[in-house]
Amino acid sequence: MSIGQSILKFLETMGFAAMTWQEGVMIGVACVLIYLALKKGFEPLLLLPIGFGVLLGNLPLAGLMAPPVYETVIDPRTGQAVQEMKEVGGLIYYIYQGVKLGIYPPLIFLGVGAMTDFGPLIANPRSLLLGAAAQFGIFTTFLGALLLDFLPGIAFSPQEAASIGIIGGADGPTAIYLTARLAPHLLGPVAVAAYSYMALVPLIQPPIMRLLTTKKEREVVMEELREVSRTERIVFPLVVTAVVSLILPAAAPLVGMLMLGNLLREAVSMQPIMNRLLKTAQNELINIVTILLGVSVGATASGPLFLNPKTLGIILLGVFAFAVGTAGGVLLGKVMYRTSGGKVNPLIGSAGVSAVPMAARVSQTVGQQYNPSNFLLMHAMGPNVAGVIGSAVAAGVLLAMLG
Repeated sequence: MSIGQSILKFLETMGFAAMTWQEGVMIGVACVLIYLALKKGFEPLLLLPIGFGVLLGNLPLAGLMAPPVYETVIDPRTGQAVQEMKEVGGLIYYIYQGVKLGIYPPLIFLGVGAMTDFGPLIANPRSLLLGAAAQFGIFTTFLGALLLDFLPGIAFSPQEAASIGIIGGADGPTAIYLTARLAPHLLGPVAVAAYSYMALVPLIQPPIMRLLTTKKEREVVMEELREVSRTERIVFPLVVTAVVSLILPAAAPLVGMLMLGNLLREAVSMQPIMNRLLKTAQNELINIVTILLGVSVGATASGPLFLNPKTLGIILLGVFAFAVGTAGGVLLGKVMYRTSGGKVNPLIGSAGVSAVPMAARVSQTVGQQYNPSNFLLMHAMGPNVAGVIGSAVAAGVLLAMLG
């Protein structure tokens, strides 16, 4: 082979000539996501890996998401046909199996449970109702997406509609878990929408909260929560795991890991040696899984799959789901305000979505704008934790119906 032919062959292996306009656009989208993560601070722990995953998944000829290739050959010893690997497959293809097999999201839930104090929820069990009300956006959007079948190019199947509706729970791991099972081809757009809206909680929620509440309601100062005993803290995750898993087995992986993480947190008070497991769940484990989850999910957002009318529909329906979920929590908060004789501040209902602890902080911020002596954070953490459980239960319901 001559030098000229060698140079020509090398040039043919470069990705520039093979790049399509869709891949070019998606590389631009990747840069925007990374910019939002680093410059604007929008969910950087996940948006940065997702953005870089989008970049890696749209590099032509890199084959990072390529599956292994097998060919049938005859075994000379036995004379039988066997499958032999011809091409190994791409790195991210194998990392993605943790998403496909439903491994990463429950492990994220393990870490979330280990970092979350369930005390406010145990102290005020009515918070479960606010968390449940905030899931209204999931099912409203699910039904709404099914009604769009008259629009060309945007019609959604029931499985796709469920994957879009779960965005309303404001819980990225749950959205990924459900979508990977029901509509894996939508994983990229759903993940980007879910985490983008989680990052925009401080912008999306306050206008809805102000619109649906009066100044008098926003100024309500709630009574201090009671002290929760150690026994209650230990028994709670055991009871929730058993009850939810018996009623809704499809939710067991998410709820079970969430409660295991919380049990590790509470077990330290009885057995200090458990701190080793707790720190691993809170730090090393969740950090490693977050990187692998973000990169592999981002790599699924290939140009042809992402750049179509359905993606626009997902983005619009996602923000609708989130807005309806926020409104559902606030409206039930107003009901509680009236039935309690004005002792419940409706603003804590907005924390019923699962963006922990950001949604609870938004309730605190808006409350203090109208009453500087108002401290709603711990009260809002109850619905916030209930929202995590509620989104997992909603995913279990949708899986049981459509999986």
